[in-house]
Parts: sequence; structure tokens; C-alpha cells
Amino acid sequence: MTRKSSILIFCLLSAALAAAGRDWMADVPVRDRQKLNPFRNKDQAQAIQAGRLLFAEHCSECHGNDAGGKDKRPSLRTQRIQSEATEGDVHWLLVNGNMRHGMPSWSKLPDPQLWQLVAYLKSLKTAE
Repeated sequence: MTRKSSILIFCLLSAALAAAGRDWMADVPVRDRQKLNPFRNKDQAQAIQAGRLLFAEHCSECHGNDAGGKDKRPSLRTQRIQSEATEGDVHWLLVNGNMRHGMPSWSKLPDPQLWQLVAYLKSLKTAE
């Protein structure tokens, strides 16, 4: 193997490793980040309750019944999700998933249900 090909392989591997560890929030387009939950001011309590049921059905297997994390799956009660991520960020993640970290896309769910999940997730208290 030549020196040039060794350097090229090293650079490609470094780029792949950097992309694998990349923060999912860096991938969210600005227009998606700025989206607001349509249930934010109206029907908020109903949206949270519906989101709780959807979470139990679709998310609790990986994230735990209380969203506190399970096995190697992360807690959704972190400051990152509760404070730093916008409603739009969380919605984008539900739609697009993050297969690098085992998060599937939930785009098969109707958009109102995705927003109900966002309402529920953002209603959780940060774990101390």
C-alpha cells in the first residue's frame, strides 16, 4: 500500500467516525427547528394524554415506561431533550429517526400523532 492510499484510507475512516458520532441536532434544518407544536396552546392536556398512550405503544420498549432510558437507549428526561431541543427538533427526530444510534423513523404515524408525542415528551420533568 502506498503512502498516499494509506493517508486517503485514514482520512475516510476519520470522516466516517466523525459522522457516526455527530450530534443529531446538527442535522435538523432551521425551518424544522423553528416549528411549533400545533397543540401547544389548545388542547395541550389532551395532546399530552394521547402522546402518553402513543409513547407506551411505540417508544417505551426502548426508552422505558417512564422515558428514563432502558439498557443502552437514552433517557428522554434529560436537559438536552427537555430544554435544549425545540419542539421542532424533537418532531424532526421522530420523523427522520437516527439509525446510527438505533432510533427508527416514525414517519408512518400521522403528523398529529407525532405532535402529540412531542407534547408528551416535552411535558416530562428532567431527571435529577
